[in-house]
Amino acid sequence: MGKKVALIGTAAMATAMRQINPDVVSAFPITPQTAIVQDFASYVHNGMVDTEFITVESEHSAMSACVGAASAGARVMTATSSAGLALMWEILSIASGLRLPVVMTNVNRALSAPINIHCDHSDSMGARDAGWIQFYSENSQEGYDNLIKSIRIAEDENVRLPAMVMIDGFITGHSTEILEILEDSQVKGFLKENKAPYSVLDIENPSTFGPLQLTDYYFETKKQEADAMVASMDTIKAVCKEYRELSGREQPLVDTYMIDDAEMAIMVLSSTAGTTRSVVRELRKDGIKAGLIKPRLFRPFPKEEIIESTKNLKALAVLDRSDSFSGQGGPLYSEVRSALYDLDTKPVITNYVYGLGGRDTTIDQIKKAFNDLSSVAKTGKAENLVNYLGVRE
Repeated sequence: MGKKVALIGTAAMATAMRQINPDVVSAFPITPQTAIVQDFASYVHNGMVDTEFITVESEHSAMSACVGAASAGARVMTATSSAGLALMWEILSIASGLRLPVVMTNVNRALSAPINIHCDHSDSMGARDAGWIQFYSENSQEGYDNLIKSIRIAEDENVRLPAMVMIDGFITGHSTEILEILEDSQVKGFLKENKAPYSVLDIENPSTFGPLQLTDYYFETKKQEADAMVASMDTIKAVCKEYRELSGREQPLVDTYMIDDAEMAIMVLSSTAGTTRSVVRELRKDGIKAGLIKPRLFRPFPKEEIIESTKNLKALAVLDRSDSFSGQGGPLYSEVRSALYDLDTKPVITNYVYGLGGRDTTIDQIKKAFNDLSSVAKTGKAENLVNYLGVRE
């Protein structure tokens, strides 16, 4: 239904930003995100957007400028990666605590040390409890779609929370893929006016942003923020439905592949889902009932969809491209185990930490995980609940 183009992932995200035409973008370059704001800066220079582009000296300043602009009622966007997201840490919770719908692309990259410029999810998973809605994207198409949807979701009067959209650094960010983009007029029509309930520039109706809250009201403010995150699920589903009708592309919160009759499955975020899907097809040719589960939404956590997708499984392997260093597995694994804990019938769930620092995750490694799952499905027991896939001993 859209126009087919060949773009690298960062260009796809910059294209979505151009079509969104935010009021303000403030950003600082960092590999592998730099190309997004570099492309967008050219749109500003060439008069293709009406955006005020603010160049700053750090990502901390970038997010601070975003908070200031959003407090004035502007539609605000930015982009970052890795240490840039980590440097924003103090301001991430300010954006969410002040209920400011800033929308950000994070091009996933490992955190130092050792210094590394390649993909894993340690940066965004480190910010998973910062009060931001989080979408993960398998490819450029999903990244493009998720970014446009996030504007509507974040700015909804029942949500008013910031959102970040992830694409895998270099793997998606710098690979050329064919995707369908909407017409500029379609994006403009899909987005509604950003009706901020308060503005620091409204001198006729003065309001206070960021006041000191001690034991008197801080707790209540955080409870309102938590309630908004839970309530955002209804808005997310409604916006996904509307975007599906506009684009002709399905927008599930949890995507599945050959899961209906599967006895075992791998659950994984982002680009590794593509590798897993090809292995599932190969195993199916051999009569092995394997499947794939790919969450696109991580915050708020899509518990009901996770339960539905796993209800017929005997064994489930959750793959994490980050480690929580808790000794209890990665963050996605912990969330999934918690979601399924109270069920009378559930699969045996194991965890594989994989691909840290951009380590290639091969077809043979995915096959090994499925081979382990086959044994778990037969015996109902796992030798190790937490495993490391593809690491040298």
